[in-house]
Amino acid sequence: MNEKGIFIIGAGFAGQMIAKEIKQKKIFGKVIAFLDDDKKLIGKSIDDIPVLGPIEHFTSFLHYSHNDEAIIAIPSAPKERIKKIYEFLSKANFSKIRILPSVSQIIDEDAHLIQTREIDPLDILGRTPVTISLKESLKYLRGKRVLITGAGGSIGSELARQLLSGGAQRLYLFGHGENSIYQIDKELRILQQEGIGEKAIIVPIIGELKDRDYMFYIMKQLKCDVVFHCAAYKHVPLMEENPVASIENNVFGTKNLLDACLENNVQKFVLISTDKAVEPVSVYGVSKMLSEKLVLQASKIAKAQKSDKSYMFVRFGNVIGSRGSILPLFTQQLKTGGPLTVTDPEVKRFFMTIPEACSLVLKTGGVGKNGISYLLDMGEPIKILDIAEQIIRISGFEPYKDIDIQFIGMRKGERMEEPLWTEQEDPQPTKYNKILQLKSDKENPPESYEPLINKLYPICFKTKDYEDLYRNRDKLIEILVDSVPSLKSFYQGAK
Repeated sequence: MNEKGIFIIGAGFAGQMIAKEIKQKKIFGKVIAFLDDDKKLIGKSIDDIPVLGPIEHFTSFLHYSHNDEAIIAIPSAPKERIKKIYEFLSKANFSKIRILPSVSQIIDEDAHLIQTREIDPLDILGRTPVTISLKESLKYLRGKRVLITGAGGSIGSELARQLLSGGAQRLYLFGHGENSIYQIDKELRILQQEGIGEKAIIVPIIGELKDRDYMFYIMKQLKCDVVFHCAAYKHVPLMEENPVASIENNVFGTKNLLDACLENNVQKFVLISTDKAVEPVSVYGVSKMLSEKLVLQASKIAKAQKSDKSYMFVRFGNVIGSRGSILPLFTQQLKTGGPLTVTDPEVKRFFMTIPEACSLVLKTGGVGKNGISYLLDMGEPIKILDIAEQIIRISGFEPYKDIDIQFIGMRKGERMEEPLWTEQEDPQPTKYNKILQLKSDKENPPESYEPLINKLYPICFKTKDYEDLYRNRDKLIEILVDSVPSLKSFYQGAK
């Protein structure tokens, strides 16, 4: 059997580190050459490996064996450049094309072969992410005990990966899904074994936010310093079919966690929120709006305690490639030959990569202040139809000819565009790139939502003298529609 040949695209520090690792371990194959556009490097050798280039010239005439692979190791390259390189490589006879993602810990001169993964269309869509130095941003977490709820999800798991670089003493991975927590726990341990990050003690925890007694118990045991609250039911149409579960988990789960954090002296609390919380038109949106209000209320309690606690939320729109989102769905539909399904030709969404969003969340956690609300700068909204067409073309097909696109109509709880803020919030730039600050909600202070939350409680939890309300979804919808003007307008308009 022929030894696998590997061509590394990019002869910078990342490519050199990966080449050195391949050479040392001797089990992944042999690096044949670097491909690079830097005239100062072309024609030279790095550790006996020739540097060839420019990239587009050599990918067009080099003869590869069927067993050869390419690794794109240019973490700082803009999306447009990665797209071009991918197009060149796709025309060659590589058995596999992998990429070293442009995450911040790699830019901090820490690149490993295990961080590479097979490239897919999501890597070359959207804007070029902002670069943040994680080692600088995460100084506030050094020696701390950090809890991530929903640690098995798309955002939670990426936060956990990036937190490996933060020097935390303990990293608690909290979730109610056994398989997802098992997977991220296993992945982080492998990353540590391969020399990525620092030696935080990783502790997987299976638990339910909805269980108030348990949350008070577990937070007392963990003695956390910092909490990143990512856990939430988040699929809009599914939550419209299961509204009680949405409120029970997202609202009361958040309340239980916040109350337990305040009682057990958690110093920093960061809620991951969403644009769907802005003038919500779905039950899920209402649940996240109420979660934001609960955090603001908790920040007032923290202030009254005259402590150094910082309780805040960070709001942003869609993230590219999150589990269950439209982009992985498109990829799956492509594999079966289409069609790709789009709700409406004019529907738009804001998009950001998962690593970029997580880096900004971690940065905000360090610089954010108690009771202040933050919004990530998402750039301009993108038509979902344009993304569908791009994915088809990137995959080597022609839209409507090779792969069709079907319009299936808007579903309950969806709208054409998702606003990122209300008029009253008026986001203002901070001194930190891509992080905006929202004005506090003076017209509707957090306390005004307490009566609403109290009304919802007996619907989500069996309560003496209110047994007839338990799991009564019609009553829950009635209460929400009467209490949230944007939901009322949308529901009435949808009839």
